[in-house]
Amino acid sequence: MTAILDQLRTAPRNVLSRLPLPGVTGDDDDVRRPLPVSGMLAAVWTLGVGLAVLTTFTLVGWIASPRGAFSSGLPGVFRTAAQLWLVAHHAGFSISGGVIGLLPLGLTLLPAFLLYRAGIWMARDADLRLRMPARLPKNSPKDEANARRRAQLVLVGQAGISLAAPYALLAGVIALITDNEVTRPFLGETLLSHLLLAFVAGALATARVIGPWRAMLRLLPERLRAVLLSSAAALGIMLVAGTVLVTAALVANFSQVRALSEILAPGFVGGLLLLLIQVLYLPNAIVWGMAYTAGPGFAVGAGTLVAPTGVQLGVVPSLPILGALPDAGPTPAWVMVVVALPFAAGAVAGVLSVRIAPSPTYEGAPLWGFACGLVTGAVAGALSALSGGSLGGARLTVVGPAAWEVMLSVTLEVGVAAGISAGLANWWLIFRGQNTAVARAAEKVGTATAPVRKAGVKIAKAAGSVASKVGLAEPDELGKLPGHWLDATECDTQEIPVIRDDWQDEHASAAAESPVKPADREPPRPPRRDIVDESDDKGGHVIYLDPYAWDRD
Repeated sequence: MTAILDQLRTAPRNVLSRLPLPGVTGDDDDVRRPLPVSGMLAAVWTLGVGLAVLTTFTLVGWIASPRGAFSSGLPGVFRTAAQLWLVAHHAGFSISGGVIGLLPLGLTLLPAFLLYRAGIWMARDADLRLRMPARLPKNSPKDEANARRRAQLVLVGQAGISLAAPYALLAGVIALITDNEVTRPFLGETLLSHLLLAFVAGALATARVIGPWRAMLRLLPERLRAVLLSSAAALGIMLVAGTVLVTAALVANFSQVRALSEILAPGFVGGLLLLLIQVLYLPNAIVWGMAYTAGPGFAVGAGTLVAPTGVQLGVVPSLPILGALPDAGPTPAWVMVVVALPFAAGAVAGVLSVRIAPSPTYEGAPLWGFACGLVTGAVAGALSALSGGSLGGARLTVVGPAAWEVMLSVTLEVGVAAGISAGLANWWLIFRGQNTAVARAAEKVGTATAPVRKAGVKIAKAAGSVASKVGLAEPDELGKLPGHWLDATECDTQEIPVIRDDWQDEHASAAAESPVKPADREPPRPPRRDIVDESDDKGGHVIYLDPYAWDRD
């Protein structure tokens, strides 16, 4: 009986461990699914959870909406939820009056988050952390590291394809099911958008499972990593500037936003849904703010323009968030200061690129800095294209920034500033490196000659002590006299006794007095003027010292 109760108690856990649910892993590590199978299960899980979430919100709106909003009843609710799921991947559709392409970027966060979580589960379920090439080159550690890096990049790409391919096929099936006379999704955009989003999310999730972000970034070549990180920094600065600009506009024109909300009178539930829609369109507004700082600005209908140089508006849609638009007419002169923000972002990007991967030459750094501008401009243009679009026909066919204008402006502004700052930063690194090398060489030379100087000092002290013991000099005078007589100055030299003019050789006079025959006597020697006479009064002895005898030896 106890065994049966234990089996009943652990049965739910065992069943859950066998189910292919992301986030739930079993205890049996020997049974692992192939990567394509794990990718298929992850795609199905993402699609099911996403549709369930959107169906819930759509059902709430159907309940709160007046009769007739969903003419088909519950089937219309499910069809609308499926269409919203396609819209979340930025797949447009056509209506009887035109094309709907202005889609909320904030809604894309839902499938992106679900795909990321599903990608993590897929990588763990397929044990991608342990999948390495069976044969690595046995040459050098560098070759082995390069082979391992290439294998990890290939593995990340395979995981992204394993998740993206079935996910795009399922999205194509949903697009065909939701096609009707009123709304017709674009099948090509549906397949492409789902494929790209799933591939990026799956690749990032797999890279995160294999190792930490910093280690995964090192899989890329150093120069490519420097360009990508510096471009991301520049784009992030510009998006932050756009966020600040949109927030300031909403605060300054909050009264107009509230007036538009009161005119619509959506009610409590409708007001919450309207607020949710505006929050989802907030990333679009941030990209528009970035385009505003870049210079080209954006349009809210055909023949309109909102830019630092001036504002020209017509009739705008009655969406409360559009109440934050500035008034038509010329803008104040101080508004042109925002145009300097892309240049500041480019300067930061140039310095960052040099810090990550400095160039050994003066000419290379500015070129790589301008490459950062090219990447930043391309991404800014893509975001501008995604944030804008058409809202039907007539005047609202053009809404948002012009992608090619934003791309060209950001490329030139960020690229030029990044090139200049990268060149200066790289020059400073080379200059400082040269000075450091010179200082180190001088330090090495000083370190090498230090023992010689110390030995010379010790020898001088030893010679002075020996001289003081012998009696050649007094101890007090040893510290005053230099080590060599040539180094002595006039004030350091001792007074030399004067040579006496009446000096005579005493030995010669003694020989003259002795009884030696003149023939045997030596001829008298001439007096020497180079002998110093020092008389000793105590003993009666005469000491002759020749100070220049060393020069004749």
